Amino acid sequence: MNRIEMEETTRQWISLWNAPTDWELFDRLHTDHFEDCSPAGRPADKKTYAAGLKEFMQVFPDLTIQVDDLVVDEARQRVSVRWSATGTNRLPFMGNGPTHRLTHMKGIEIIELKDGCLTKRWGEWDISNHGLE
Repeated sequence: MNRIEMEETTRQWISLWNAPTDWELFDRLHTDHFEDCSPAGRPADKKTYAAGLKEFMQVFPDLTIQVDDLVVDEARQRVSVRWSATGTNRLPFMGNGPTHRLTHMKGIEIIELKDGCLTKRWGEWDISNHGLE
């Protein structure tokens, strides 16, 4: 993939986190052998990653996300994304809530691509305390 294709694929992938999620696009963008390298104690496969995203979207049904920075490593077929998001906490999450308040989140993702699909993902994110207290 060239730089433009990698950036476009990454932006499509990030768009999956905006409500409502396009699950057909999710399936097209992730290889069957997708590996979540930051699985938070869960299995690292595509099915479990999808289940985690579905749960997250139930907790924050109005989630909107934006790309703050995007860095493409064309030689290694990896993209780094710094993002920020907001959503209203409607269900318990990580032992807190629901608060029914707007919650602010930010994070960094690194994805590895092959033939237009994600093969691996690493991610770290943070939720501001004022949204989940």
